[in-house]
Amino acid sequence: MSEIQELQSAIVGRLRSVVAALDGLDADGLNAPPVIEGANSPYVLAAHTLGNARAWVLGIAFGQDVSRDRPGEFASSGATADALRNALAAFERDFEQAAASVDPADLDRRFVPRQDLWGPNPAREITVRRAFLNVLEHASLHLGHLELTRDIMLGGASE
Repeated sequence: MSEIQELQSAIVGRLRSVVAALDGLDADGLNAPPVIEGANSPYVLAAHTLGNARAWVLGIAFGQDVSRDRPGEFASSGATADALRNALAAFERDFEQAAASVDPADLDRRFVPRQDLWGPNPAREITVRRAFLNVLEHASLHLGHLELTRDIMLGGASE
């Protein structure tokens, strides 16, 4: 397995865990944040994590012409997680297709990403490998947030 395939497998696996954490939640459970200042709903956490992965993998690492509505990710909601499952499936297909044409030496290519995909802080020079690692780190962080949010909600700590 190549390094790109290993990174792809790790990222997709983490994103599958994010979406799977929504299983069993009804519309209220998906969309209600726990009663903790600054907390996000499970749906928002998953939508944001998928939006970040799409922007950083397809847009930043692979240089595809993608757009991102980061504020929209934090305002998102849904009666079911179906739209997020569909977004994950589309991302997996797009990632697979893009990764098939990448030379492993491209992982060391240095560049400054587009600011609109980077996020709220100033973009800085990174490698393609760092872009993939950022997605893995970001998805892991929010998977933890999502798991804690579920625990709080299922324990009765949310309204």
